[in-house]
Amino acid sequence: MSGTAHKLVDADTHVSENEQMWEHIEREMYQRRPVLISVPDNTLYGDRNAMWLIDGNIFPKPAGKGGFALITPSAAKKQQTRTDISAGCREITDPEARLRDMDRSGFDVQVIYPTLFLIYLTDDVALEVALCRAYNRWMAEACAKGKERLKWVVIPPLRSIEDSLKELRWAKEHGAVGVFFRGIEGTRTLDNPYFFPVYQEASNLDLPICIHQGSGCPTFINFFDLERNRQWSHSAILPLFAFNDIVNNEIPKLFPQLRFGFIEAYATWVPYLMHSFKRQFREQWKFSSTQDLFREFRIFIACEAGENLPVIVDCIGEDNLVIGSDYGHNDPFEQRNLLPTLKSLTSIPSRVVDKMVRDNPCALYGL
Repeated sequence: MSGTAHKLVDADTHVSENEQMWEHIEREMYQRRPVLISVPDNTLYGDRNAMWLIDGNIFPKPAGKGGFALITPSAAKKQQTRTDISAGCREITDPEARLRDMDRSGFDVQVIYPTLFLIYLTDDVALEVALCRAYNRWMAEACAKGKERLKWVVIPPLRSIEDSLKELRWAKEHGAVGVFFRGIEGTRTLDNPYFFPVYQEASNLDLPICIHQGSGCPTFINFFDLERNRQWSHSAILPLFAFNDIVNNEIPKLFPQLRFGFIEAYATWVPYLMHSFKRQFREQWKFSSTQDLFREFRIFIACEAGENLPVIVDCIGEDNLVIGSDYGHNDPFEQRNLLPTLKSLTSIPSRVVDKMVRDNPCALYGL
């Protein structure tokens, strides 16, 4: 870690899945690979007029009840008209261009999360395994061209624990630095013993559990209308459920070397939940400060520069905060100006900013 700890690490960036990725699906599943489709741009989907057809369903479904918006595929008119980041950078089909973008942003290392897999894709176990394997192999190849600057997070096919363990072992050997989870996976919350073999293997491999916002619970997706309720209701809120389930069931005690990261869910909710926990567990609450919980349970939280950072630092502690640009998803101002924005902050000490982009992400991801 000593060499990487001096580098600036963007703790949350994304890839836009592309057609080349699905060429990695095993031959026997090839006919079921995601297929790119398009519709006229004068439908209710507007300029989000390209989708992946998977198992008879479209992803994204960019309007209506059960809807969600994604930046993949790049063939959508909304993505083709972007001027901030090229498709080659978003898709990592041009790794050199992505590295040049990183140089302009000031980051030495990016940790890369999926886009399509933020959504629950299929009930079919065999298809889920094939999709995850294709993604993991393509990402390993793409990031291998990134001169040790592009790091990726493995997606386990969690409907098959046996195959998930195989993917973790393969991914560790091929450069993965974390294990992707959403706040609820299918019908299971993350405290469910069903996931314990994955947690144990991640611990054995020194890979953190990275709980990213995402719509992992299809029941929740179907409750909400995209235009009226947005994606917060079925995506951004799920990591809060996971935090509640993992902390209150003391899952970190069962895996004393395992690290947990909560990514792209903001951090302002943490003081609220800490207050709630202390009220619920008055006599049982054993931590002298909330910071002790994060240290003891090895939990890292990704914040944003515009949040009330003094309150967040006081609650979480300066050693357990990371930050990411959401490169690939977010608007170009925030992406390209994150480091200058952080350096201009006067509300928190500069050492805290340095830890958020250097020591802490290296500690979380084991870099």
